[in-house]
Amino acid sequence: MVQDLLAPRKRKGPEWMGKRLWDRHNHGEGPIMMESIRHFFMANMAEPDTEGDDGLPADLRLAACALLLELAYADDEFTEAERVHLDSAVRRQFGLDEEQALELIELAEKQRAEAVDLWTFTNLVAEHYSLGQKMVLAEAMWGLVYSDGELASREDYLMRKISGLLRLEPGYLAEARKRVEEHQHSDEGPTEASD
Repeated sequence: MVQDLLAPRKRKGPEWMGKRLWDRHNHGEGPIMMESIRHFFMANMAEPDTEGDDGLPADLRLAACALLLELAYADDEFTEAERVHLDSAVRRQFGLDEEQALELIELAEKQRAEAVDLWTFTNLVAEHYSLGQKMVLAEAMWGLVYSDGELASREDYLMRKISGLLRLEPGYLAEARKRVEEHQHSDEGPTEASD
């Protein structure tokens, strides 16, 4: 009996890997979706001078966009104001036209829906973005969170979680938040002071 417990078990495909993982990698839409992502990046986002054979900049765009989408859905409501801000931020950040931005958002949405957690996206960004790029992304994230006019507790929590995973120190996160808040107040115009 002890020998039975110590003997290595034979591991087979579906029983060992779990049905979901097995199905995801060997059946279903996985290869088709990866092909559509590859096609999108090759057709729209190839930058011959800056993109290596591994397609790193395109992967970073997808990861950053997926993080923005995660924040957009954090309060269980993806408002029109958030959609407009997301589209604008993606176009501005990555220099895309409207069609390319919509396609990137669609692909990021699919990746986000299939992801088990945020680590895949945050780790890629944390490893390859400079501090300045992380600050710009943090400002885009705060802008998205505030675009609907209110900050839900889940959005605040997720911002802190993502910034921690991005290895962005709390002081930098606060600075990015302050810039976004100041920009929003300047857009509202001057207010009358009450004495």
